[in-house]
Amino acid sequence: MSYYFAIIGTKDNPLFEHEFGTSKQGGDGVARFREEARHMNQFIVHSSLDVVEEVQWANGTMYLKVIDRFYNNYISCFLTGGTIKFLLLHSPTSSSTTSNNNPPFPSTLSSTTSSSSNNRTSTASSIGANPTSPATEEAIRQFFVEVYEVWVKNIMSPFYRVDGEVRSPVFRARVAAAGKKYL
Repeated sequence: MSYYFAIIGTKDNPLFEHEFGTSKQGGDGVARFREEARHMNQFIVHSSLDVVEEVQWANGTMYLKVIDRFYNNYISCFLTGGTIKFLLLHSPTSSSTTSNNNPPFPSTLSSTTSSSSNNRTSTASSIGANPTSPATEEAIRQFFVEVYEVWVKNIMSPFYRVDGEVRSPVFRARVAAAGKKYL
């Protein structure tokens, strides 16, 4: 599974972005977004902000779970107390796509073959096999909570500017470590 994590500020501006892949079930931690879809990640995440604003007032929790779906990409959201939004776009692998009967991107309709059915048993037990399963939701929630703790430490710095882009290599490393640990 591939992940695109973004922190969106109070003015709907991106504060932080990071791409990574799964480290569970033998993954190498490298994002596997197709090249033609990679440039769409930021657009997909930002298009879900309207859904976040609708859901945030109906739900009293910080973790909003999966809030939106674009083809085979799922967007999960976590809100901070200062209305900073943590958005995680997760895209299951093509083998789990066919086993879940989710529609793939239009450009990959011809690329799904019968050879992907051989991989169904190996990915069915992984966290990324079903993006809406309770195990996946719990792993994403734990990832968000750990990133939130790092975020709070970051904004407590006297050098942090409100709604300013986060450029700290330590922050990026800790987000990557949380992704490797939980996803």
